[in-house]
Amino acid sequence: MIDWKSEWKVLAWMAAAFAIFFWLPVGWPRFDGAVTEALALTKWYAREHVLLCLVPAFFIAGAIASFVSQAAVMKYLGPKAPKVVAYGVASVSGTILAVCSCTVLPLFAGIHTMGAGLGPATAFLYSGPAINVLAIILTSSVLGAKLGAARAVGAVLFAVVVGWLMATIFRRSEQERVNAAMELPEPDGVRSLGQVAAFFAAQVAILVFANWARPDDPTGVWFAVWQAKWWLTSAGAVALAVILVRWYSLAAWKAVAIGAPTAILALARPEHPELAFTAGVVGLAVVTARDEGELGQWFASSWGYAKQILPLLLGGVLVAGLLLGRPGQEGLIPSGWVEGAVGGNGLAATLFASIAGALMYFATLTEVPILQGLIGAGMGPGPSLALLLAGPALSLPNMIVIASVIGWRKTSVYIGLVVVMSTVTGLIYGTFIA
Repeated sequence: MIDWKSEWKVLAWMAAAFAIFFWLPVGWPRFDGAVTEALALTKWYAREHVLLCLVPAFFIAGAIASFVSQAAVMKYLGPKAPKVVAYGVASVSGTILAVCSCTVLPLFAGIHTMGAGLGPATAFLYSGPAINVLAIILTSSVLGAKLGAARAVGAVLFAVVVGWLMATIFRRSEQERVNAAMELPEPDGVRSLGQVAAFFAAQVAILVFANWARPDDPTGVWFAVWQAKWWLTSAGAVALAVILVRWYSLAAWKAVAIGAPTAILALARPEHPELAFTAGVVGLAVVTARDEGELGQWFASSWGYAKQILPLLLGGVLVAGLLLGRPGQEGLIPSGWVEGAVGGNGLAATLFASIAGALMYFATLTEVPILQGLIGAGMGPGPSLALLLAGPALSLPNMIVIASVIGWRKTSVYIGLVVVMSTVTGLIYGTFIA
């Protein structure tokens, strides 16, 4: 006889799945279009962000876990670290990390796992995609200096305030980190601070320059950097190879074995630099995966973050595409609803802009042209700033991954703080400043 007390959940899931597929609205144009957009967005995300953004971020996160002592992380970013130092470093990190809300996640997971306090970790999580220099400059040039300045000031203050509030709200759970930190030894000092800094600087350079977006203005420094982005990325890769050989016990012949095919592909197919980039990544992965020492641990840590984060991100992007579509394309939720809801400058419009921004996925710098279109459709200055403050820092895929790192309770509070603060700031800006 079947024990239905233990089997009813299985039956419920089967019944729910059957009902979903039975009434699946296949043939309804909006549903069919939304499915197409979900697949198209996921395809674009896999092509444009996984290789160039996430893979370098996974290696950086793995390096944090493998080569940065827990005591060092606790010293500068832990719960008992000087608040000025911890929040100062975390809140301005985005000025050098031109990354989206998803790319910052492995880095956030890495520093949190290694003992960073919840406050500095969430400040870093917010600031990474929100404060990069290119985004601020693009906002100022396209949407006006006043809105650009408001975004810059608001994002820095947000990072500090959100981090401080998270640490305050969850101070009891954070106390365990303080107690653990009291028992940790000082950093062992196997490598100098300069050596560790150079190691991470080379990886950050690869991440930043490989993802450097083309500016609208075909003149100036930013355009020159874009033109030379792959030369700069290559310089970062060469620097990383030298550092690994000199200080991290990588055999020179292995570095040559990685670099030779990468250089050949770069010279043979300059129109497709991603091929050379892929060759370099695959070579580094193979060499480190087969190492039985600290380089092997580096790969293992990086692979662990990839397994944890990548499936959730791809699933989240698929759902986001189904619901919201892509810029200029329709999902299940009509874009006209969004445009109509953010018109004007009132509380409802500003709150809706904050919530919509928190759910939508923005690749780095894409929020500006999207917002430009919404402003042209009647969006007020207050909702505009609210979307700029909430959008780049959050997304539906981003929320799912954050919850896997710190739990849904803390994630919900973090989302709520970002939405509320974005709304209040947007109201103040729209009413008294704009």
